[in-house]
Amino acid sequence: MKQEKYVAYVGTYTYEHSIGIHIYDVDIEKGRMEKRRVIDISNPSDLLVSHNRKYLYSITDDGVKAFQILPDGDLSPMNEKWIGGMRGCYLDVDDENRFVFVGGYHDGRVSMLRLCEDGSIGEIADGVFHKGVGRSAADRSSRPHVNCVKVTPDQKYLCAVDGGLDHVKVYKIDYENGKLKLADIIHSDLESAPKMIRFSKDGRNAYVLNELENTVDVYTYQVGRHGAEFERIQKVSTQKKKSEHCSAQNMEFSSDGKYLYCANAGTTEMAVFEREEESGKLEMVSVIPISGDFPKALAVFPGNKYFISLNHESNEICTFRMDYEKKYALMDGKPLKIDKPNCVYLLKLEEVAKSN
Repeated sequence: MKQEKYVAYVGTYTYEHSIGIHIYDVDIEKGRMEKRRVIDISNPSDLLVSHNRKYLYSITDDGVKAFQILPDGDLSPMNEKWIGGMRGCYLDVDDENRFVFVGGYHDGRVSMLRLCEDGSIGEIADGVFHKGVGRSAADRSSRPHVNCVKVTPDQKYLCAVDGGLDHVKVYKIDYENGKLKLADIIHSDLESAPKMIRFSKDGRNAYVLNELENTVDVYTYQVGRHGAEFERIQKVSTQKKKSEHCSAQNMEFSSDGKYLYCANAGTTEMAVFEREEESGKLEMVSVIPISGDFPKALAVFPGNKYFISLNHESNEICTFRMDYEKKYALMDGKPLKIDKPNCVYLLKLEEVAKSN
């Protein structure tokens, strides 16, 4: 049986020794990654692949940069555009590749840029600055900080997670006119500092990770008569034992949507939850100690046997083999050295071939 080929794109901060996006060949069955080359780009703090698998978009100091994905997974630069504000930290693209959305941590701005038919980035369509004060007027972190932007599964709304204001703004997307209109606000608990949002594979649930509270809020999601409807049905901790040194940094679903992984910095742990298919609620499988310092990003390999932790401060990527029945994981192989890893995207090369 022919083994499926994957590549991993790893974005790094470039203020020390790294120079951009690292491309790895990935052996899913053995849990191995081998570096192929590095693409020179400044501070790719987030990146993602379009739904048609033809393009990769990346944050850069000067805005957003577009790449064409070649059949072997290599990247060919296309163009770059300014986003109308300070450097972004997170981006998302709608399913039909009409717009790229950018979240700004530093200035609290949500930017909306047009995408051209050839996948390149067009001009700014709209931009919204978040306003207000969160936890305390004297606290720097209480200013608007857009940590994450995510298009809802039905493609009708954009969720902008604001960790400074302790809420998630929900914008109605006007694709025809290129506009964002505030439709609702999901209020998180005071001082929870929401970090990011993910949706279940079936689109019926939303999950909000809270950085300071170290929790995941579980919501039902649907589009009703009055628009997007979110109802919180559960709050779960990402810790087994509460620690004031913990800081929830990232969360990702496995490709089949069965498991949710959450990375805890400070305590240097990975929390693993199983999603109950009918209700969408989470049940903790285990909290796994991992080596390294400040796990800032993660990825679960297809098949769920392996996951990787990108340890930002100890400059490494660690691979672990997960045993769900015995509820533990062991490191598998030596850590890969890489300066300031920040984000990762796994791509199946067969999907690239089908898109061309």
